[in-house]
Amino acid sequence: MSCVPAASARPGRLAHAGQWMQRRGAAIRAIQWGVVAVYAFLILVPVFQPLPDETAHLWSNLTLAAQFVFWGIWWPFVLLSMVMFGRVWCGVLCPEGALAEFASKHGRGRAIPRWMRWGGWPFAAFGITTIYGQMVSVYQYPRAVLLVLGGSTAAAMVIGLLYGREKRVWCKYLCPVNGVFSLLARLAPFHYKVDEDAWRRSYTQGERGRRVIPINCAPLVPLRSMKGAASCHMCGRCSGHRDAVALAWRSPSAEVVELGDQQASGWDTVLILYGLLGIAIGAFHWSASPWFVHLKQWLATALIDRDITWPLSTDAPWFLFTHYPEENDVFSWLDGSLVIGYIVATGFVLGTALLAMLALATHVLGRFDRIRLHHLTQALIPIAGAGVFLGLSATTLSLLRAEHVPLGWASEVRVAVLAIANVWSAWLAWRVTSRHSASLFQRAFAMVWFVGALAMVDGAWWLMFWGCSR
Repeated sequence: MSCVPAASARPGRLAHAGQWMQRRGAAIRAIQWGVVAVYAFLILVPVFQPLPDETAHLWSNLTLAAQFVFWGIWWPFVLLSMVMFGRVWCGVLCPEGALAEFASKHGRGRAIPRWMRWGGWPFAAFGITTIYGQMVSVYQYPRAVLLVLGGSTAAAMVIGLLYGREKRVWCKYLCPVNGVFSLLARLAPFHYKVDEDAWRRSYTQGERGRRVIPINCAPLVPLRSMKGAASCHMCGRCSGHRDAVALAWRSPSAEVVELGDQQASGWDTVLILYGLLGIAIGAFHWSASPWFVHLKQWLATALIDRDITWPLSTDAPWFLFTHYPEENDVFSWLDGSLVIGYIVATGFVLGTALLAMLALATHVLGRFDRIRLHHLTQALIPIAGAGVFLGLSATTLSLLRAEHVPLGWASEVRVAVLAIANVWSAWLAWRVTSRHSASLFQRAFAMVWFVGALAMVDGAWWLMFWGCSR
């Protein structure tokens, strides 16, 4: 067995919890396979069921029940769990990660290719998956769920069969939500802390004949130099390793404020601004946008006036654009192209406007510095995560509304979530500015621009939840 932790003579309850997870590896694997079974059932069985009619209910129709589980409970609260518990979902519950690791155990074990290590994959995979999900209406139809989620799982297993040995190569580099989870986990109130001094001492103890069992870190985290919770899957396998790793409390602001200037990268900034605060907002926004409707009507009229009718045809296959005639839900080529264009345009315009605001805030703090810009951008993680949570929970509420569940409280809860996220982001930004300037005037002036960025994001959500509904 691995070295039993002795870094503290009396480890705290949280450290004991980490040690318990380390000892219960078999139970955790069993839980993972149980989740895999439920996941497979929910994405496969509804495909063979008829689409629900107007008399169907959540408790009587498997398709609606699966839709509610996936988009009403599963994904919104997986995001929330990242902020509350770190990436425990990834290490203990994620079916895709379990299948990828299992495939890797029996695969070819090839070296990870250079193209896979490209830093832009978290943004690219998130953006492509988000846009494609809207093209095929993944929130509404079982075949689309099988295509998007099942396709992602199949790809994870193929990558596992080809690369690594008992590793989660897909999770590390190509998973569409890996970047999002990495960002949100930086806000978690605890992590597996590595004591570098204890790690060095363990080598001397090893020379005296004490055996240390190597740890298989499936997500490929360099344990000795691990700081923070961004990449750690919180599976507990390394707890107590070399008497140097233990589950520990920390300030929820610690990773962003204290490590942000070391960990922040341009691709993190792109994912936050153009992904979570751009493409994601566009994906949630287009179906409620009057601008989208007006643009579609104007273009359709212009095409008809010029006797160009092929963009109005509805012969696109269901795996390219939504095509369910029996539900009166069919995308024409114009519809599908506008959905893509609207999401991309929203992402570009909103992301660039936010980038300009943050660049001005960065300039106020002193000579412009990219590291400072990337660091300050990380202060937007709370509002970015809250926005995606609210966007996904809109599906939750629409399904509950169809069941005539009273939802008078929903508006107040949305306001509360946005308010908390705004205050949290502003607090992080204020703390970050203290790392780059000692001048209260400079910091306060920088915060003016940062608060302007928050107001821009709030405006987008106001339009979706309140403005466009009037």
